[in-house]
Amino acid sequence: MSDNIQKVTVLSKTTWTPNLFSFTVSRPDSFKFTAGQFVRLGVNPSQLKYYKQLSAVADTDDDDEELDETLDEDIFRAYSIVSSPFDEVLEFFSIVIPDGAFTSQLQHLEVGDELLLNTMPFGFLTLARYQKPLPKDLWLLATGTGLAPFLSMLQDLKTWEDYEHIILAYSARSTEELAYIDKIESLQEDFGSLVDNPAKLIFIPIVTREPVEGALTERLPKLLLDGALQERAGIALDVDSTHVMLCGNPDMVEDTKETLKRLGLVMNRRGEGNIAVENYW
Repeated sequence: MSDNIQKVTVLSKTTWTPNLFSFTVSRPDSFKFTAGQFVRLGVNPSQLKYYKQLSAVADTDDDDEELDETLDEDIFRAYSIVSSPFDEVLEFFSIVIPDGAFTSQLQHLEVGDELLLNTMPFGFLTLARYQKPLPKDLWLLATGTGLAPFLSMLQDLKTWEDYEHIILAYSARSTEELAYIDKIESLQEDFGSLVDNPAKLIFIPIVTREPVEGALTERLPKLLLDGALQERAGIALDVDSTHVMLCGNPDMVEDTKETLKRLGLVMNRRGEGNIAVENYW
């Protein structure tokens, strides 16, 4: 096993919907990361309690049927970290892809199971990348589990110190898929209240496949193009004062990025520019 790979223990699991869940794991003492970064998590399905129980049943079965040998191998995938860089545990937000080699196994996680953590963090979806324009308005645009890195940033006090406004637009297909709502609604008090002159958090829920009171209903690119998102936030997009981060479904990221460029914003390169995206999908 590589020196960068450490075993971590599952401490809790929260099921949001049949296809969405969160879990926390122990944090190695030496592990450090910046809010917005991701890590590579590994699972060996044969070591999960779920499969050990199946194996025990198979061993006592008269037909001597064996479990799939492919279950006894380490599978790694990239996951953004939900938790603050200062938390004692690490939290992750996952979708279940029915045919996915990783998530179809990870859904069977139970407290006490062990996972593998590559302790080298990756990614540049961090606020430190913005050198120009100077921080004023921060737009965090997420779909689904793309919310994860933004929750990490919003649990870092520096985020609240550096900006005047933070707009979190979070899009899901249904109300039940809008995870972490209680946490989002408490962020201003739990973190903003700890700094002088904190940013004002403006939360904009978006539900695309059912009407929900108080939520917008169109996809992010359309909401930006017709100005509905800016109107709801009460803040305009400005090339001289706006930072925009995108994370989530690859189609959303690509379409929204192109829409923002049409609106006059530019990609962030070498520390300058408005738009930053994560490309680990």
